[in-house]
Amino acid sequence: MTTSLVLVVAGVSSLNLAIPTIRDALVTSNTELLWIIDSYGLVFAGLLLPAGALGDRYGRKEALIVGLVILIAGAAAAAIASSSVVLIAARSVMGVGAALIMPATLSIITVVFPPSERAKAIAIWVGFAGAGGALGLLAGGVLLEFFWWGSVFMINIPIALVVLGAVLKIVPTSRDEEQRPLDLGGSLLSIAGLGILLYGIIEGPERGWTDGYVLALFAAATTLLVLFVRWELRSRAPMLDPRYFLNRRFTLGSLAITTSFLAMFGFFFLITLYLQFAQGHSPIAAAIRTLPFAASMVVVAPRSAGLAARFGPRLVVSGGLMLVAIGLAGVSLLEVASPYWHLLVWLIILASGLAVLMPPSTEAIVSSLPQSKAGVGSAVNDTTREVGGAIGIALLGSLVSVGYRSGIDQALTGLPAEAAEAARDSIGAALGVAAQVGGERGLALAEAAGLAFTDGLGIAFLLAAALMMATAVVVFVFHPPSEAPTPSPTSTKADQG
Repeated sequence: MTTSLVLVVAGVSSLNLAIPTIRDALVTSNTELLWIIDSYGLVFAGLLLPAGALGDRYGRKEALIVGLVILIAGAAAAAIASSSVVLIAARSVMGVGAALIMPATLSIITVVFPPSERAKAIAIWVGFAGAGGALGLLAGGVLLEFFWWGSVFMINIPIALVVLGAVLKIVPTSRDEEQRPLDLGGSLLSIAGLGILLYGIIEGPERGWTDGYVLALFAAATTLLVLFVRWELRSRAPMLDPRYFLNRRFTLGSLAITTSFLAMFGFFFLITLYLQFAQGHSPIAAAIRTLPFAASMVVVAPRSAGLAARFGPRLVVSGGLMLVAIGLAGVSLLEVASPYWHLLVWLIILASGLAVLMPPSTEAIVSSLPQSKAGVGSAVNDTTREVGGAIGIALLGSLVSVGYRSGIDQALTGLPAEAAEAARDSIGAALGVAAQVGGERGLALAEAAGLAFTDGLGIAFLLAAALMMATAVVVFVFHPPSEAPTPSPTSTKADQG
C-alpha cells in the first residue's frame, strides 16, 4: 500500500524537476507547461470522492488494481509523448489512475488492520505520503542526470507492475456489505465543484486573484459545492453525509491535513526553485538536499501513534502544527548565500512537525466514518491533501511573485522592454536574461534577481507560518479533550468528546 502511495505522490514532485527539459524538448508555451503540471492534480482531486465510493461499492482491491493498470497506461503514453497536448492528456489519464489508487490504499489499511494496530499502520502510511515528495525529487534528479525527460514517467511502469503482482497475490477483497446504490448526482456535483475550485486556484496566480474569470470560477465552485451538500442531505444513500462534519474530530482532522499539505506542497515547490535558481544547484544536487525531509518523515511518523496515545491527539496535533510554524519561520530567513546547515535544521523541524500531526489527523478522519465508508473516508482525507497542496503552491507562489516583482523592478532600468518584461516574470527568466546580457550588468541583474526572490520567499513562508500557528490554536481550543465512540451522522451529540 505504501509503495502504491509513493507512486502517486512522487508523480507530482518528480515532474517539477523535468519541466525545464520538457519545455525545450517539446517547445511548449507557459500555458501548456502549466497544464502539463496541473492536469494530473486537477483530475486526481476531482475524482477522489467518486473513486472512493466505487471502491466501497465494488471492492477496494479491485479499485486499486484498475487504478494501477490505468496509471501504467498513462505513464507509458507520457514517456513517449511527442507534443504537449499528448503529454497533458497522458497526465490526465494518470490522474484517473491515481484517484482510484490513493483512497484504496488507506481504506484497505483501515479494514485489514485491527483497531489495536490501525493507528500505527496509518502512521507508517502517512510517513511515506510525506516522504514520497522528496523521493520523487531524488528519483527525478537521478533520471534526468542520465536519461531523457520521459524517464521520469517510464520509471513508474516496472514499479507499478511489481506492486500489481503483489496486490493480486496478497491483498484481500473488501467492500461495503450493504451494497448501497451509487450516488450519481452527488458524484457529478463533487467532480464539477472540486474540479472548478482547483481550476480557479490554478488560474489565480496567472490571471490575478481579483480577475473576473477567476472570481466567476470560485462563484461557480461554491454554488456547485453548496448544491452537493444539499443533495447529500436529501439523498437516501449519500456518498458523503455532510452531517459527519458535525463531528469535531472529523472536521478538525480535515482542517489540519489541509493546512499541513498547504505548507508541505508550498515548501517543496518553493525550496526546489530556491536551490536551483537562487543557489545554482543542479536538479540532482537540489533533490539530494531535500532527502533529510523524507528521512525525518519516515522515522518520526510511526512514533506519532504512541505520542497520541500518551498525550492525546489534541496536544499532539496542535504541537505538530506549532513545529511546522517554527520550521517555516526559520526557512523564511534563508538568503541567497545561506549555508546548507541553515536549511537542514529548519527542514528537519518542519518535517518532524508534519510527521507528528498527520497520522492522528488522518486517523481522526477515517475512524469517524463507519467501516463500510472506508473508501469515502480515505477519499475525504486525500481530497483535503490535494486541495491543501494546490492552495499551497498557488498561494505561496503568488506571494513570492509579488515580493520578487517589487524587488526586481529597480534592477530592470535600462533593459530593452521585452527583456525587462521577461526578467520581471520569474527568477528563472531573469537568470536567462542575465546570461544573455553578460558582463557586469548581467552579474548585477542575476544578483538582484536572487535577492528579490529570497525576499519574496521570506514573505511567503512567514505568512504560511502564521497560518499554521492559527490552525494550531483552533485545534487546541476546539478539539475534544478525550476520545469517544464514533457517533452516527444523525446524532445530535456528534461533536462531543
